[in-house]
Amino acid sequence: MLYDLNIAWSPSTTAADLERTLRFSSQLGYNVVALNHTLDAPLPSNISNPLPKFPSPPPPSHPSHPSSSTPQNEPRNQRIPTILHRLTINLADPAQNPQLPKAAQAYDILALRPHTEKAFQAACLTVSATDVSLISLDLAARLPFYLRPKPCMAAVNRGLRFEICYGRAVGPGADARARANFIGNVAQLVRATRGRGLVVSSGGEAAGAGAGGGGALALRAPADVVNLLAVWGLPTDRGMEALGTNPRGVVVNEAIKRSGFRGVVDIVGVAERSEEERAKEDEKRDNKKRKNGEGEAAGKGGEAGEQPMSKRQAKKMKAALRRKEAEDKAA
Repeated sequence: MLYDLNIAWSPSTTAADLERTLRFSSQLGYNVVALNHTLDAPLPSNISNPLPKFPSPPPPSHPSHPSSSTPQNEPRNQRIPTILHRLTINLADPAQNPQLPKAAQAYDILALRPHTEKAFQAACLTVSATDVSLISLDLAARLPFYLRPKPCMAAVNRGLRFEICYGRAVGPGADARARANFIGNVAQLVRATRGRGLVVSSGGEAAGAGAGGGGALALRAPADVVNLLAVWGLPTDRGMEALGTNPRGVVVNEAIKRSGFRGVVDIVGVAERSEEERAKEDEKRDNKKRKNGEGEAAGKGGEAGEQPMSKRQAKKMKAALRRKEAEDKAA
């Protein structure tokens, strides 16, 4: 499966333009895409998800019914890939509270876009990896900090992924300066991460949303993206991982964090008990009740008869007998 985890969305995007872009991405071969909503930190107290909802694709039918209408039989230009919702937070000061746990409840994927060196260091070293999964950089602009190997590899080892958005560099609205910045920053990022922990996304906006990402024309086929990244220093195998394995890990981990037990075990369902297990449990319950009843009866019987003598009373009686024997001997 191929992933594109960044298709920009804005309130001005129309439903028709968005659907056209999604169908075009499916036609290019992408199976899962994420609509990206960008906000500036600090986030509002009440975080709501304004991204449009799409019906989930129907599950594939049994192969014994080849005539049924399934996504495999449907023409590619008519399909809509699986849609996820993503929030990207522009972070300039790490002291600002972005309220990441609250945002994680409203979106499927969270990403940080640092704009200063201090924010970049915080995103790589201190931000909780349980809330954020992506570090997205505006590689088409001149970065105010250097991408050094130590913080970048620390972020990769913590489970974070760096995102490369090629839309602003290859779209129709890109200029020569943006392309030059993009190529230099990509080479610097590949050198700092050694090609590991990268996620490649289009970053293209839906048609009509603006000229920043070039609309659907900024989308490229996976083979074209891998070839471009190979020219810019990323090996072909790492490029395929950046389109398939790495984004799949992000999607699966984020889903488990939100639906699983402590973000580790995904609870799918609880199996029903068999008849034998139920019979054994009923038998144990009956035996326990029977033992409790016998104990209560024994307790009542002891109360009706003589009560057992305590150790203190026995000692007193022994002392009294010894005293009496001593008096008899003296007499």
